[in-house]
Amino acid sequence: MPESTVREVKASVGQHPLSRLRRYDAGVIAQYYRYRPWKTFGRSLKIVLSFLTFFLGLKWDEWRGNQVTACLKRADQLRRTLIRLGPTFIKVGQALSTRPDLIRKDFLDELIKLQDQLPPFPTPIAFALMEAELDRSVDEMFSQISSLPVAAASLGQVYHARLYSGEEVAVKVQRPNLLPVLTLDLYLMRWAASWLSPWLPLNLGHDLTLVVDEFGVKLFEEIDYLNEGRNAEKFATNFRNDPTVKVPAIFWRYSSQHVLVLEWIHGYKLTDTARIREAGLATDALIEIGVTSGLRQLLEYGFFHADPHPGNLFAMAPHCDVQGGKATEQPMAQMAYIDFGMMDQLEESAKETLVDAVVHLINKDYVDLAKDFVKLGFLTPDTDIQPIIPALEAVLGDVLGESVKDFNFKTITDRFSELMYEYPFRLPAKFALIIRSLVTQEGLALTLNPNFKIVDVAYPYIAQRLLTGESPALRRRLLEVLFKDGKFQWERLENLIAIARSDQSFDLLPTAQLGLQYLLSDEGKFLRRQLIIALTEDDRLHTEEMQRLWNLIKEDLQPGRLFSAAIGALAEFSTAGTAALIPSALTAIRKV
Repeated sequence: MPESTVREVKASVGQHPLSRLRRYDAGVIAQYYRYRPWKTFGRSLKIVLSFLTFFLGLKWDEWRGNQVTACLKRADQLRRTLIRLGPTFIKVGQALSTRPDLIRKDFLDELIKLQDQLPPFPTPIAFALMEAELDRSVDEMFSQISSLPVAAASLGQVYHARLYSGEEVAVKVQRPNLLPVLTLDLYLMRWAASWLSPWLPLNLGHDLTLVVDEFGVKLFEEIDYLNEGRNAEKFATNFRNDPTVKVPAIFWRYSSQHVLVLEWIHGYKLTDTARIREAGLATDALIEIGVTSGLRQLLEYGFFHADPHPGNLFAMAPHCDVQGGKATEQPMAQMAYIDFGMMDQLEESAKETLVDAVVHLINKDYVDLAKDFVKLGFLTPDTDIQPIIPALEAVLGDVLGESVKDFNFKTITDRFSELMYEYPFRLPAKFALIIRSLVTQEGLALTLNPNFKIVDVAYPYIAQRLLTGESPALRRRLLEVLFKDGKFQWERLENLIAIARSDQSFDLLPTAQLGLQYLLSDEGKFLRRQLIIALTEDDRLHTEEMQRLWNLIKEDLQPGRLFSAAIGALAEFSTAGTAALIPSALTAIRKV
């Protein structure tokens, strides 16, 4: 690489007219490109011709009757086309590479290469960018650094290095001149979205441009490596008490807007099932970690990873750490998240409404489910939901099948898409990322285990969350599950406990202790009265239901442990407070 080229790279840093644009702004971008038609025309022509060549190739194979023999050639052509078109289209290919249910295997194998097998840019340019960003030489920063990148992605590439202090690190360097390409593609995508929306068979209206805007916001966040570092630390804080989730540490002294230095992760890509099994890691355990951590991101923290493709997730082999002179072995399965550029935050009200929607779907309460769709933005507030309620029941009524275990996320998205043809549903921009995250995780799970059903992990997690009820909001949702039309639903409680216990790590005793504490509290007055009514309703004692429930839980509630749990619950209350429960219970019985 000529020295003059390296000098030009250093000099070009921050020189583009839009380089001062730190956040996505559709108006500013449109104003810039509106008066440069030669740029937009040339790029549009390249995109159209690229895909036209690909589709004509498919038709030619069909006319000649050799689709099967030419499929590998066309799959390779598609991958190369996306690479030539650059980062925006590579991102689309990465999303498709996680959907084995949508993409043929021959095309899928090629698209998977987009995750971390992209052509790198020259190392001298990468080193020049590092030095220009950090204002020091590469030799001053690292005692060792690989001469070639170990991975190349759509927005940057990664080098393996070691700091003088001894830490093994990954050095992430952004591709040069990235902003002009991204802004031009986003401008063209938004223009195309505004023209295509009325012709699409979905009731998206102007929301398609909002989806492009959301994508633009996320891309701008992703190319700001300082923002990515902050995201990583926030994510690590959320999972600080979860030993199954690993987040690499950030070295801020060596990081800038376009260079990020972080802890090196020793692991295996989730698609490399052979090496994962050789390392002694159970694929089903990894699936459980991935699904549970994904649900925790959405329903507990609201801060979620919106780009969990296999290039960003690693299975880590067990190893021993020495802490205080004592060796401690890591869990048999541990998953590492990397690349925190594409993240999003879900508001507290949206988290609660998502839980509500799950509860209402399980209970088949379609009136409340329709109201949930309004709260989440899938329906406008002025929509008449009455005609939609029977449609929801017709389309989603048997989505759970004969058993909740028959459910999978693809089923519900396919069924829901039927509604969007006939009713004024729309796709909120934020939920486009959530849906992408969920379908990506299910696609990864299917790669590890083709027979996997997301509900095998997801529903036990939700059941445990409801049963533990550590917040008033969750306890209210548990009451919604257990009571319908003022009557206690014994079968639902049995199903909830049975599903929660399908996870071998679930311990019913702490849940029982929390439940007892709740019953003894002021907040539990309503539930105390309702339980007494439930035991004596219809002029009979419900001993049969109580017997079935006891048979379900008796193995978990050994007398010694049960006594300790009861003492622990009672210890939360004063003697007077506990004694006050007796007359209130007697009063409730008399009312019955």
